[in-house]
Amino acid sequence: MSGAAARFEFRIRPEAKERIEYAASLVHQTASDFARTAAEDRAEQVLREHSLATTVPAAFFDSLLNALDEPPRPNAALRAAARRARDEVRQR
Repeated sequence: MSGAAARFEFRIRPEAKERIEYAASLVHQTASDFARTAAEDRAEQVLREHSLATTVPAAFFDSLLNALDEPPRPNAALRAAARRARDEVRQR
């Protein structure tokens, strides 16, 4: 279905209906448009929050955890930076 041909119906408490109608009038919308856009906005928010999770293969995740468990090993660039920092501290 395209456009606004699909229907969605639900029941709410009378006081909730009054609040929705009042809020809709404040933004110059019908209660139906107000409720529809509120539901669409909330659906988008929930879908966005749930799509933030990144899935990776189990083997990749296992190798990542193993790498994090290993003691750090400085590479050549890190050793050179440590020497420069040590020399600079001594010169001051």
